[in-house]
Amino acid sequence: MLKNWINIFIYQIKNNKLFTALNVLGLSIGISGLIFALLYWNDEQSYDAWNPEKENVYQVLAQLSDMPVTTNNPVRLKPHLESDPNVETVVYADEWYQKSKVMYNGQKEFVDKIINAERGFFTLFPFEIIYGNATSALKDENGIAISEKLSQRFFGNQNPVGKQIKCFDTILTIGAVYRIPGNSSIAPNIVVNRMKNLADPAQNPGLFVLKLLVKLKDPSKADLTRKMLEKVFYDEIIVRSAKQAGFTPAEMVKKIGNFKVYMEPLSKARLHSITDGYPEGRGNYQFLMIMAGLSVLILVLSIVNYINLATANAIKRAKEVGVRKILGASKRDIVNQFIFETVLITLFSILLALVIVEVVLPYYNSFLGKNLRIIEAQFYIQLIIVFIVTIIVSGIFPALYVANFETLKVLKGNYERSKSGVWLRNGMLIFQFAIATFFIIGSSIVYEQVNYLNNKNLGFKGNQVLAISLNLPSSYYQGENAAKNIFDRYETIKQELKKIKGVEKVSTGLLSFDGTDHSFWPIWYHGVLFKQKAIGLDYAMLDLLDIKIIKGRNFDPKFASDTINSVLLNEKSLQLMNIKDPIGKEIKIGNQSMNIIGIVKDFNLLSPEVEVPPITFYHIKTLGMAPEINRIYIKLKSDNIQNSITDIEKFWKTKVDTEYPFKYDFVDKEYARTYESYVKQKNLFLLLNIVVILIALFGLFALASYSIQRRMKEIAIRKTLGAETNVLLKELSKQYILYCIIGFLIALFPIYFLLNKWLQNFAFRIDITITPFLSGFILLLFLTLIIVLARAYQATKTDILKYLKYE
Repeated sequence: MLKNWINIFIYQIKNNKLFTALNVLGLSIGISGLIFALLYWNDEQSYDAWNPEKENVYQVLAQLSDMPVTTNNPVRLKPHLESDPNVETVVYADEWYQKSKVMYNGQKEFVDKIINAERGFFTLFPFEIIYGNATSALKDENGIAISEKLSQRFFGNQNPVGKQIKCFDTILTIGAVYRIPGNSSIAPNIVVNRMKNLADPAQNPGLFVLKLLVKLKDPSKADLTRKMLEKVFYDEIIVRSAKQAGFTPAEMVKKIGNFKVYMEPLSKARLHSITDGYPEGRGNYQFLMIMAGLSVLILVLSIVNYINLATANAIKRAKEVGVRKILGASKRDIVNQFIFETVLITLFSILLALVIVEVVLPYYNSFLGKNLRIIEAQFYIQLIIVFIVTIIVSGIFPALYVANFETLKVLKGNYERSKSGVWLRNGMLIFQFAIATFFIIGSSIVYEQVNYLNNKNLGFKGNQVLAISLNLPSSYYQGENAAKNIFDRYETIKQELKKIKGVEKVSTGLLSFDGTDHSFWPIWYHGVLFKQKAIGLDYAMLDLLDIKIIKGRNFDPKFASDTINSVLLNEKSLQLMNIKDPIGKEIKIGNQSMNIIGIVKDFNLLSPEVEVPPITFYHIKTLGMAPEINRIYIKLKSDNIQNSITDIEKFWKTKVDTEYPFKYDFVDKEYARTYESYVKQKNLFLLLNIVVILIALFGLFALASYSIQRRMKEIAIRKTLGAETNVLLKELSKQYILYCIIGFLIALFPIYFLLNKWLQNFAFRIDITITPFLSGFILLLFLTLIIVLARAYQATKTDILKYLKYE
């Protein structure tokens, strides 16, 4: 019997090459889309899955009223946490992922992803230890732990424990070599413990200074620890500050707001964190769900398309079924045969899908910035489930449909079926039209929004502005004159850069356009506290970015006061503080009194997801912030930009920094990366739009073929009676126009609701207009008519005697 089924299947393939190809291609496209989504899903879900402590490790996050959530905390929390009976381990860490030149025996390498944390770090992140001991490796400031990859680069396959290596210009002894078992929210190349002074409350009394991780004994009691920390913030900051300022705690709360503490478990940090808490960043949960949802939708569309193609092809096999029934085959035998054929088709489709994935995977990895591979057992289990579900959903209905043909009728050439079956197929066609409408209009709206961001006036011009990372030797940051030494060195570099051909302006500022700086400062006006960004700038920084001064003047070296007590406000800051006639008015940054000399036109600094923040600008020397200079900005002339960059790089490597790699970025490209995920969503929508349209057209072709096949006798009679071709074409196509309209109308509400919700991510967004809906409907109708009219025209040219010989 099985051999007979295989022979029949091979015969059907040979005689229905087009339908078989459409079946396999449609299903393989749908399955490959789902495979891509599964690979991405598995990768994101795998973060910290290896870590047995993931449910017990929490990061402490804090928020002061309407300010952004911060990952930095005061060191004064430490004794309170250590006295909490539910806290097992407290680990403070410096800013995530520092960088340093690492040297051993004359071999030198620039290494990033260096973690500076207290000795309990490995109890929270128990990486696999290859050599040495994790606990003793970080017992003091002389120890260092390195990753297996770094160890192999420096020492090959030797055990390096006990050997000395230079990092942060200090000789350190290697105490451990570790391997990270899987995707981790923290994946350092080096771990050191230089926290002795940083984690001392007496020496580091700042408010938001260090990362804070805790390991709890009982995660269910995490909220008790959170409430305790909120009380500490209130007692240590609100009450103490109120006492010093002569206010009551209630008055101080009214002035600066309340502190809210979040205890965020490591297990949820990757996809559900409220901020970028860990150095490996957050996964984009929205993008993940969009990709997963669209991929499932496409697979469903592929299965619907398969069912339509299978039922459309059923008429050709009706006589085969009738003959087999007469020869004694039961309905169950026929159902099993057709399900067996579905199994083979699905198997071929999955194999083709795997080939497609393997070919496209490098581009997919580049698209996501990932390194996904088809190797995990979990993936193959999921693939088997997809295989089984696809067979059940796509195989049973066509098998039952074919098996229920009435034997005598089909042998006489009558293939009529119940109207319920017709409505089911038509319903599936309408469903396909609705999905195609969603993708066509949705991709149009997403494209318009991303295009709007690309072309929006940002308030600055960064297309010819280089941002170059500045790394000065550690000696510049030591001693009482550190600020002066660093600023003088910057000034020297600036004057030399101006001499390079093609350089128009050079300046610096404590700002970046990558969307990561969410810090706010206390700004006082008439005794009222306002939380704003405070940015230190050198002369000409605003001019370099073509940022406009709309009132007053810019910082000017002619005025000595500009480096002592002068500030600029942006429009949002002026509006927030409601200052009338601002020029000459006094505000305070912390305890420093400053005079307003100008108003800056608002410009986008963070990302299009965020409103323009209130900003106060001061000269970088005013508050002694020169040690924070880490970038130099260079505006280039439009001609020979590449030659200018080459000359700058040559100067930089020989006169500025011979140790670190020369790194630069264009400011406009840096800002564009803040909405890069949305550009990816646009590209994904456009790609899937093409796929969905193709699958929908396959389904339309199948249904049109099926419908016209059922009406061939009617067409033959009409032609015999003298009906013209254009009349027949109109009659055969009008129902599909109706289905197209119904599918379009069904999709309208989901499109508007979901896309409007997506647009709410942006502070700067387009309005949804009628244009994409009209253009989407016209495109869908046009494609429908092309397919249907082409198939109908072919039917009108068929020999009519073939369909009248039974009458």
